[in-house]
Amino acid sequence: MGTFMLCKHVSNSLQFLSRGLIVRTTQTAAATAPKIDARLKDFSIYRWDPDVPGQKPKMQTYQVDLNSCGPMVLDALIKIKNEMDPTLTFRRSCREGICGSCAMNISGVNTLACTCKIDENLGKTTKIYPLPHMYVIKDLVPDMNNFYEQYKSIQPWLHKEEEGKLGQKQNLQSVEDRAKLDGLYECILCACCSTSCPSYWWNSNRYLGPATLMQAYRWVIDSRDEATQERLERLKDPFSAYRCHTIMNCTKTCPKNLNPGRAIGELKKLMAGIAKKDTPQMTGSV
Repeated sequence: MGTFMLCKHVSNSLQFLSRGLIVRTTQTAAATAPKIDARLKDFSIYRWDPDVPGQKPKMQTYQVDLNSCGPMVLDALIKIKNEMDPTLTFRRSCREGICGSCAMNISGVNTLACTCKIDENLGKTTKIYPLPHMYVIKDLVPDMNNFYEQYKSIQPWLHKEEEGKLGQKQNLQSVEDRAKLDGLYECILCACCSTSCPSYWWNSNRYLGPATLMQAYRWVIDSRDEATQERLERLKDPFSAYRCHTIMNCTKTCPKNLNPGRAIGELKKLMAGIAKKDTPQMTGSV
């Protein structure tokens, strides 16, 4: 019994000495470690609060130490909101480039804050605005109601001619027909493309814009859909699709590397085919 107590006492003593050695070693390492200089980066952010009467929009600058911040612009915005200014307002959700919530204009380009890397040039200020030519609700939050209403107007779901036919069995599709949807279905409706389009800036009340038109094309070419003619007929007016002038800003700015410009071009070809069928053919000699 005495031998057991002696061994236990020795064990406890060794553990105490070990802990003391670790603490002293850690303190020594911390004292001798080189001091890392702060890497301060300026972020100039658009601010406007509708609840403050008479307040005009302004740019407000915040300094962020990149040594204690994640690599993306959204990381900087979250750090500013959490540690500097809780009144800063912006949308965010997935942080993976999937939801499209954090779409905004960063250094002159419409993109997603969660996938946009911070420019590590400390001498250059990063300027952040809400998506352009949209009504602003507060700070970096644009009003997306018109955009979503336009998307709703194309009826983005499968149509079947017979009532109740949809859902009663599988809607099978060949591998080839399914492949036609690649580069279209991946759209996350972030509105980066539409808000980069000058035609959409001036005619957003009637022109549907790149994002909505690309989705219209996606449903038009879906082999399972049975309302192709009706979909094309609804786009035949002068503004819904024909305000596109192939500037291609939409394709350049898409954060998912999609090509709305090409989709709109293909959609116009299909619409032209419909128009040609509707045009009376002249017969006989003049």
